[in-house]
Amino acid sequence: MPRMLCLGGLVVAGLVFLLFLVDMIMSFGGMGSLFRYPSLMMDIAFLVCSAILGYLAWTSLKEIK
Repeated sequence: MPRMLCLGGLVVAGLVFLLFLVDMIMSFGGMGSLFRYPSLMMDIAFLVCSAILGYLAWTSLKEIK
């Protein structure tokens, strides 16, 4: 079960990272934003948090093996 939780954390981190990366790229490209109130700081904060979650899930997964 802990292995599945680590993999789930990796999947969630990847999806959140991609979502906010696409949102940031769309904002820079002038295409608008995926969200109602676009904010560059929000995009950066979620990118950093998802990278941290991915790192923590990855290191936890390596400890389980």
